[in-house]
Amino acid sequence: MDLPKFSYVVKNKDGKTYRNVMDAASQEAVVQKLQKENYFIVSIKELTLSVSKKKEVKTAPQLKKFTHKKSSLQDLLSFARQLATMLEAGVPLIRSLGVIEIQVESEEFFKVVQKIRKNVEQGSSLSVALSHYPKIFNQFWVSLLEVGEASGTIPIILNRLSFYLEQQASFRSTIISSLIYPCILFFVAMGAIAFFALFVGPKFEDIFTSMNAELPWITAQLLMIFKIMRTQFPLIIGGTIASFWLFKRYVRTYHGKMAFEKFLFSLPTVGEVLQSIVIERFTSQMSILIDSGVPILYALDIAERLVDNTTCSLIIAQIKEAVKEGELLVAPMERSGFFPPMCIQMIMVGEETGELSKMLKHVAEFYQTSVETFMKRFGTLIEPFMLVFMGGVIGVILVAMFLPMFNIAQLGGGGGGAE
Repeated sequence: MDLPKFSYVVKNKDGKTYRNVMDAASQEAVVQKLQKENYFIVSIKELTLSVSKKKEVKTAPQLKKFTHKKSSLQDLLSFARQLATMLEAGVPLIRSLGVIEIQVESEEFFKVVQKIRKNVEQGSSLSVALSHYPKIFNQFWVSLLEVGEASGTIPIILNRLSFYLEQQASFRSTIISSLIYPCILFFVAMGAIAFFALFVGPKFEDIFTSMNAELPWITAQLLMIFKIMRTQFPLIIGGTIASFWLFKRYVRTYHGKMAFEKFLFSLPTVGEVLQSIVIERFTSQMSILIDSGVPILYALDIAERLVDNTTCSLIIAQIKEAVKEGELLVAPMERSGFFPPMCIQMIMVGEETGELSKMLKHVAEFYQTSVETFMKRFGTLIEPFMLVFMGGVIGVILVAMFLPMFNIAQLGGGGGGAE
């Protein structure tokens, strides 16, 4: 049986376009082969379809293989980058969405893109179609695309979005990678303590009891702690889980979140890093919104809703009210006491020279670099500390367990010499 024929249009890394025909069992097989060869797919059509039914083949969710279920930042980045590339190349919007649909690797995002394409086919604008899925495409996306649709600059807007998402992905990756290794070492140390308490401790306790020897203070205290951990283990685990659940519920409330944020901001170093992260997020969003033509009041309204920090959200609301009354952006920012002098001065220069979006971008880049540098140094410094901590914990346990045996051996040796 002859395999179906598929015509395809692809681009290489240099942007050069290629057209060809391939025999394959399915469209999915064509996609996989082209992706392995590092081509960017523009369109795929099955040539065996009749002229009256000639349209792009859609991949059914049940036949498509997904690498993950939930939508991720990488999915959004790929969506923005691919859609911008195809629209710039002159590919129609509906066809572009269809091509992206067959390349999506997230099951949730696949269904969303599929519904967006259908909405656009029925006459909806892209911004309206995206607004139906606020958990994935927030107001930031929708507002920028509304501006792009009104000005005919959707590819430019999407390129700005992809650049912003790339920066955010890199920023998040730096922070997470700096924290992973210390967390692993900490949990290994906790696991070692639990292992000694539950399995090793009882055996040593039986040995010491059979010897009827007087135990050193450190050994007696450690065995007592191990005994409490064994006998109260379900209570300890249950209490830990319950405490975590209650804490999570509390910080989800308005007052709980405010109190927790106030506590974090008050911590030395941690508060400064958190402040830098919040300022970076606010200024980077404001920069791209203003640069895309979004009015400053509307941009502040969007930033207020998007910033994931209650304290900063209240400050932005106050700034928005002041700007609404005719003040420049820098005056209420300075009064808030939240933004450092360097940030204030750069924004002041931006307003004076008419380069506000450019200065906001510089501020965002400064704080992003500052946080990334700190996190890399933190990771470098904390690793030896955690190794010493883990070695110290295990060392204390070993000394406490073997010290009584060493003492008994010394007494036995001394007694033999006296005889």
